[in-house]
Amino acid sequence: MTSPHPQKDRADAAPGPISEQAFIDMQRSPEFGELRSKFRNFSFPLSIAFLVWYFAYVLLSTYAEDFMKTPVFGHVNLGILLGLLQFVTTFGITWAYIRHANKNLDPIATKLRTELEEGRQ
Repeated sequence: MTSPHPQKDRADAAPGPISEQAFIDMQRSPEFGELRSKFRNFSFPLSIAFLVWYFAYVLLSTYAEDFMKTPVFGHVNLGILLGLLQFVTTFGITWAYIRHANKNLDPIATKLRTELEEGRQ
């Protein structure tokens, strides 16, 4: 017979909480440093590059109206194309981050989480 409270049953079966010291020790471990380094080495440069690209677009839209009005084809001008490229860039960065995280971050994070959870038992 199944329990009417599956959440409560799982909580009763779970081991105790992870100690604060275990988190501190994990944070000081070389594996955690590697995880943080891989995250920062990917996300910081990409974030800076995107912000530069975004602000360049905003500044061009504000101060270089004639440049942004340059026709490309039909009624489509450079401003519209650059604006659409903002969306393309956002999706490209998201795709690149997911690939990076799946390949470089998730295996280390999973290992660290497993070690933390096994250490509390």
